[in-house]
Amino acid sequence: MMTKRLWLSQLGIGAFIACVLAWSGSPVICFAGGEASSWTLEQPISLEGVKGEFDHFALDASKRRLFLAASENGTVEVIDLASGKKSQAIAGLKEPHGVLYIPDTKELVVTSGGDGKCIFYDESLKPVATIDGMPDADNLRYDAKTKRVFVAYGEGAIAVIDATTHKKVGEIALQKHPEAFLLESNGPRIFVDVPDTQDVVVLDREKLSVIGKWPIKAQQNFPLAADEAGHRLFVVCRKPAKLFVLDTESGKTITSVNCAGDADDVWFDAASKRIYVSGGEGHISVFESTGTDTYKEVAKVPTFKGAKTSFFVPETRTFYVAVPPHGKKAARVDVYKIATKP
Repeated sequence: MMTKRLWLSQLGIGAFIACVLAWSGSPVICFAGGEASSWTLEQPISLEGVKGEFDHFALDASKRRLFLAASENGTVEVIDLASGKKSQAIAGLKEPHGVLYIPDTKELVVTSGGDGKCIFYDESLKPVATIDGMPDADNLRYDAKTKRVFVAYGEGAIAVIDATTHKKVGEIALQKHPEAFLLESNGPRIFVDVPDTQDVVVLDREKLSVIGKWPIKAQQNFPLAADEAGHRLFVVCRKPAKLFVLDTESGKTITSVNCAGDADDVWFDAASKRIYVSGGEGHISVFESTGTDTYKEVAKVPTFKGAKTSFFVPETRTFYVAVPPHGKKAARVDVYKIATKP
């Protein structure tokens, strides 16, 4: 596929609109002045026949399988990255949301919010265990040290499941439904976005308790990511569309900047020290730190309206974006390669 790049001295609104319009023909990637790294759009992966919106991705690196929860379609789409094609689908699910691949056990975990289930599948994708009683089951995370799976669900809870026995072993109560959350790699904390209370709740996953609440001065704080080495947490809100940068030592908001609207995922790229925000508004915001706690949007990568679900694989420097069906065009996954800065 031929890929075009448009280099701009300044990315104004007129230029951005022109890029989006051009996007309907051949791919155009627009960069602000001074942008050193590049995004290359590769051949998209077709998901013909899949309806509605998507939620989360997961990766089985050993077998090069990419999993994508097609919530409205009631399936988990399985993509063979070696061939760049859909290989199969797990069907019959009720609003699948979270997907998680566990390398230790070679199992896939899927949450179905419609019937409150957390389902474990073996390597051949046959179901081996189901945990019930978790309405609106959503995001998933895995702690390799303790071999525990954490599940966000219900009106306000994080369930703890032993990945070896497939048994629920604990729970942490919250005030409202948790959205995105992440586990600290070098500590016991969990950072949880709770949109209804407009804060980030900090948990101790060893004591299974709440240890802090950090307010966010905006609404609909859904995705979050972290720069653990830099002690920074990145929280993205939809109303208004802003990226908030928090100090993970104090919980204080350091700064905030405008970003792509209707965001559902944010990623921190440790190699380039950049932040990627995918928004259903129709583009990916690329941020770079320009000084001490100063962040600047250095690129807007056009996607499509509704394409807010994304997945970044730093080892291969690949960025996946789930694109819902639009008009007569089938759903697909767009695949970008990101070059690091020289």
